[in-house]
Amino acid sequence: MNYLTLENVTKTYGEKTLFNNITLHIDKGQKIALVAKNGTGKSTLLRVLSGIEGSEGENSEIIIRKDIRTGILNQEPDLDPQHTILESVFSSDSPQMKALRDYEYALLRPENTENLEKAMQQMDVLKAWDIENRVKEVLSKLKITDLNQIVRTLSGGQRKRIALAQLLIDEPDFLILDEPTNHLDLDMIEWLEEYLQQPRLTLFMVTHDRYFLDRVCDSIIELDGGQLFRYKGNYSEYLEKKAIRTEIDAVTLDKNKKLFEKELDWIRRQPQARSTKAKSRVDAFYDLKEATSKKIDTDSVQLDIKMEWLGSKIVELHNVGKSYGDKKILENFTYKFRRKERVGIVGPNGAGKSTLIRLLTGEENPDVGKVVIGDTIVFGHYQQDGMVLKEDKRVIEVIQDIAEYIPLEKGLKITASAMLERFLFSKAQQQVYVSQLSGGERRRLYLLTILMKNPNFLILDEPTNDLDILTLNVLEAFLMDYPGCLLVVTHDRYFMDKLVEHLFIFEGNGQIKDYNGQYSDYRAQQKELDQEKSKSDKSVKPEEKTTTQETNKVALTHEEQKELKRVEKEIEKLETKKAEIADRFNDPTITPVLIAKYSKELSELSDQIEEREMRWMELVEKGG
Repeated sequence: MNYLTLENVTKTYGEKTLFNNITLHIDKGQKIALVAKNGTGKSTLLRVLSGIEGSEGENSEIIIRKDIRTGILNQEPDLDPQHTILESVFSSDSPQMKALRDYEYALLRPENTENLEKAMQQMDVLKAWDIENRVKEVLSKLKITDLNQIVRTLSGGQRKRIALAQLLIDEPDFLILDEPTNHLDLDMIEWLEEYLQQPRLTLFMVTHDRYFLDRVCDSIIELDGGQLFRYKGNYSEYLEKKAIRTEIDAVTLDKNKKLFEKELDWIRRQPQARSTKAKSRVDAFYDLKEATSKKIDTDSVQLDIKMEWLGSKIVELHNVGKSYGDKKILENFTYKFRRKERVGIVGPNGAGKSTLIRLLTGEENPDVGKVVIGDTIVFGHYQQDGMVLKEDKRVIEVIQDIAEYIPLEKGLKITASAMLERFLFSKAQQQVYVSQLSGGERRRLYLLTILMKNPNFLILDEPTNDLDILTLNVLEAFLMDYPGCLLVVTHDRYFMDKLVEHLFIFEGNGQIKDYNGQYSDYRAQQKELDQEKSKSDKSVKPEEKTTTQETNKVALTHEEQKELKRVEKEIEKLETKKAEIADRFNDPTITPVLIAKYSKELSELSDQIEEREMRWMELVEKGG
């Protein structure tokens, strides 16, 4: 079943053609990713698919199947700033979602028992309890807890997670996703990866997360030179097939160049007056000239910058402690960085990764202990929220303001313009104003401003967000040969695995574990430990399990205490309702139809009571 069709679609901005007469078909169950260089039209194509922008060109056609529901996740979600998270997440107009929204409102005000009872009855009628379970799973996995927060008070990352939750809860037939993994921590990304692998889902998405592409997608579409190239298979298969295409293109280009030289010689020797037959050959010559002027991207750029000298003392942390109120970020942390060290930082959002970086760079002071920074250290700090570029500057001026040139190995130098070309900014793009760049192009320029300062201790805080895969390959090639110290915070597992040698893992309560190995090794090890623990728990005898549970009792959180009281009230009301229905069987005039009806209601009530009693027991056992 076809969900979407594009035929002969063209899009231009001024003199720039983003895509020309492209055709695309998406069928039910397909999971397709769009890959392209920043600034070539990825986001524009998504807006055309979504109906936000129209198409150009003769006979162009965009058809989206009308009897399906389409859900769109934009890079910048359009949420009402005055709404609460609850209002945003449950914004669907479906009857079940309306009932669930009313139920959640009622739970926030448990003192109004009448509203709560009405909401529960409506949930029963519409059989919306399954939806509630799905909602709780999505909100839990995306770590969305306080539903009363106002959208305008949220960060950009929080808004993106709210929009993603809203989309997944609504369960549309066709998902169009623009960078769905941005602003998610590693646990969230891995959960979303599994969620989107469901066969029933149909996807079209843009993402730079290559492991995500590899594990979720069954087709890759590349937008290159205004045309679409489709590759069957995941990201690994795409790389193989693209390499073959690039090789064929290179051979074809070489043949065309040789033919062009012959045709050029013929053109020069011809008189001005030509026959019709000769004119067709001239027209073919100009077509050939255009074909030979194209460049083939090789996805590699060597950046052999000469680094500032690095002394014997790098950065040392001695018994460092840091807290914010009752929350411990670091406790008694000691570490000495060595030359050419490559470290990745892993932990959930809010664990303290950015705090550690600020302690290292001297932007913050520890509560206890000390941080010693070597005299020769020159930090280069790429911050996810630190991009400040002057809109009225040209690209070349931004770089020249930092340095006209930088030193290379063997006494050579490279100019700002040449450096920009090596970082995928053509000479024409260098004359463009910053205000005209796409989001990804700005990120690439900002990254280059950090590298142009020639640091010997490079800190990259989420460097992969909004960068295209071509740029990531270039950056990785540079960092593989980088002779200084490298510290990376990223949710891009592919990037992390390729570059770092060991990990700082934030385990909570101020503890940081130094793990020797790649992130994928660490996750595989963690999964094995979880499976062993699960097997161990199942093999424990009932009396032993009780003892273990008693020793592991912890105080309930404020939200869990509220939930415990709420569940108790719900059980009480359900028991009362059950007794009322049971009394109706004493009526001597009761009919067989009513007996069947009441029996069904009693059965449903018993199931609901059992479910809430199980949850009540879990909370009571946890809190002791």
